[in-house]
Amino acid sequence: MTFIKDFVDVLSGSSISFLLLTSLFSFLIFFNLLDGRLRSKGGSVFIGFGLLFLISGIFIRPLLYLAIAYLVLMFLLANLGPRVWETRTGLIILVAGGGAFGLSMLDPQFYLIAAKPDNVPIVAMIFLLGFFTWVALRKAYLNDRQLLAGGIPWEKTESDEKLFTCPDLVYTEMLCMIVLTIVMIVWSMALRAPLEEAANPTSSPNPAKAPWYFLGLQEMLVYFDPWLAGVLLPTLIIVGLMAIPYIDTNPRGNGYYSFRERKWELGIFLYGFLVLWSFLIITGTFLRGPNWNFFGPYEYWDPNKLVPLVNIDLSELIWVKALGVALPKIWLIREMFGILFCLAYLGLPPLLAVGPFRRFYQKMGPPRYYVGTFLFLIMMALPIKMVLRWLFNLKYIVHIQEIFFNV
Repeated sequence: MTFIKDFVDVLSGSSISFLLLTSLFSFLIFFNLLDGRLRSKGGSVFIGFGLLFLISGIFIRPLLYLAIAYLVLMFLLANLGPRVWETRTGLIILVAGGGAFGLSMLDPQFYLIAAKPDNVPIVAMIFLLGFFTWVALRKAYLNDRQLLAGGIPWEKTESDEKLFTCPDLVYTEMLCMIVLTIVMIVWSMALRAPLEEAANPTSSPNPAKAPWYFLGLQEMLVYFDPWLAGVLLPTLIIVGLMAIPYIDTNPRGNGYYSFRERKWELGIFLYGFLVLWSFLIITGTFLRGPNWNFFGPYEYWDPNKLVPLVNIDLSELIWVKALGVALPKIWLIREMFGILFCLAYLGLPPLLAVGPFRRFYQKMGPPRYYVGTFLFLIMMALPIKMVLRWLFNLKYIVHIQEIFFNV
């Protein structure tokens, strides 16, 4: 049992869990939604990554744990294939997840965090998130099978009988209200309200955490400056969500679940929501402890834990480490590599329009294409910066302290 706990603690590391979750998301799309096979180009790529992790694990122990989990999940989902969307399989996953959670509650450290009154609703939302994501993707898969066979989506087979607001809708809402009231009463009797003492400006809690819905932004502060993580990126998230109906010109898949007809739109959205947003909230809630250090789910939150970490900027990496010279005094010269890197990254849309994104450019038109691609690049800047931080301890790509501008 100790080995299993240590195994899970290692896999829960921010870099390992992010790579594993990204891989799991890719497996679900390729093997279970698009009917991919191991004996194909895509399957060979997945196997190649697994072997790469396995070889790297010889020198870096956490990557060995990652390789084992990666290969097990890949072969499991590849063998399950479409069966992962069967009701029986869904019940098995639900029971297995609930059983693993119940056994984990026997661990005192896990129980201390998971049973904290502040975190109980977050635990419930994790199960609900997984359940409804599975249900939606199951319906999309079934519809795709129907459409490939020349049929129609199941939503269009429903009865055209009219439903009245009263009593049909009102009666259902009343039942939901009664059930919710009972749940809230039992909840309030079983758990103490997470009320704390009056705010004391001379004593800050450790760790000091934002409300759960802001923990994703707080986690982003590990990788970006406050003006980016707290102002620019949240603004672009809101603007991007508002722009989706105007950017998305695909007429198929409206009014019914379908993945094949909207695989790019749904794939990007689900990756952004599940991996780049929900993952950060879960990490900030359950895995960030004192001094914002990372702790595994079964690990004791030691306030004296010290993590030796030396952050380095791109300018130092190039000028000092690679070229062996001192940093130039003029910031424009010192940061020119980082500035050129950022400009080259943001200048990718025209190159992508004549390359891999040519089909999107022709279908969407220039205005929609450039807005959509810009928002996509900004979204992908988060995992890129996270990986650079984990691999090279890279803090800033551009660090201009003279004008407080850091990227």
